[in-house]
Amino acid sequence: MTFTVEVIRTREALANLAPIWDDLVARAGATHPFVTHTWIQTWWECFGGDAELRVLLVRANDEPIAIAPLMRVRERIYGARHRCLRFVANDHTPRCDFIVASDHAEAYAAICNFLMAESTDWDVLQLRDVPTESRTVRELAQHAAKHGFLSGVRRGANSPLLPTTVAWDDYIESLPSKRRWFLRNRLKRLSKLGRASLETVSGGDGLRNALEDGFRLEAAAWKGKAGTAIACHPELLHFYTTFAQQAAERGWLRLQFLKLDEQRIAFAYCLAYADRMYLLKPGFDPDYAAFSPGNLLFYLALQEVHASGFVAYDFLGYDDHWKRQWASESVPHNTLFLYTKRPLTRLDHYTRFALIPRLRRARNLMLGQTT
Repeated sequence: MTFTVEVIRTREALANLAPIWDDLVARAGATHPFVTHTWIQTWWECFGGDAELRVLLVRANDEPIAIAPLMRVRERIYGARHRCLRFVANDHTPRCDFIVASDHAEAYAAICNFLMAESTDWDVLQLRDVPTESRTVRELAQHAAKHGFLSGVRRGANSPLLPTTVAWDDYIESLPSKRRWFLRNRLKRLSKLGRASLETVSGGDGLRNALEDGFRLEAAAWKGKAGTAIACHPELLHFYTTFAQQAAERGWLRLQFLKLDEQRIAFAYCLAYADRMYLLKPGFDPDYAAFSPGNLLFYLALQEVHASGFVAYDFLGYDDHWKRQWASESVPHNTLFLYTKRPLTRLDHYTRFALIPRLRRARNLMLGQTT
């Protein structure tokens, strides 16, 4: 069997790849939407900027079997400028990976052999936020070692995950009694002001208004003051608005609100994909902070998820305390670094994986001796 690698370099070629891409995602059994063509295409249109597409399409006897969604960027690392290969992703992509539908060992070998053969085109390969259960990090690190390339792996986020296949009553009773009392107490107090309810918008004529309310709530508390909210950045507003429209057409979108009578006071931008719910962005009105509207939104939303046939609610992102109050399991991630055989890249590898860890251990030792 002959394995070949084709490089997709233009916006038009990326768009035309949609049918093949969607077929590979389905055959690979991807359980999250962040490797779908819809997500990648929308991301590229909104954030591509000065980056250069380097999407790799692997074929076995002309049949597509895998995609490595990569791009090349130029950036300064520890004072030196490098040509970096990365996923088509940024901080707003919570999970990344290659899409491998069949012939896994051969597909990874073809990708790795191509990257090593084309190493004059890049200096550092960084694959971030790959689930540890994926073969991608392990396969690339092993192939890199065979070719004499340096590599290193950094631990990424542990994203809290709540399985939702048990009955809601059984789940809620598994929470600490103080937690159950807190939720019911806040709901009772809020209900004295009006009717508290859950609203879900998945498309239709009300989508635009729902997005405006959602982005307002997402920015209402500390995110707006810190300048990290979606509404603070035109490119983020464009991305989350455009993707919401795309996701609505595919039946993925779930904009969830906690309502007090007709007023929306808390928000969650979610995606429903492969029998799982994914949380991208939450927010709430700080005027109702005494009632913990964010907690009440998840209290009602998780009850609906349990009753709707979903197998899990994935909180994504980092292991924040408020997420841990709902979920005890997690999805761990790793980030892989590969380095070509050049003096500056070897220096980067030494700095990142030898010097800095030693300095941190020395600092921790000193702090431990003084406490």
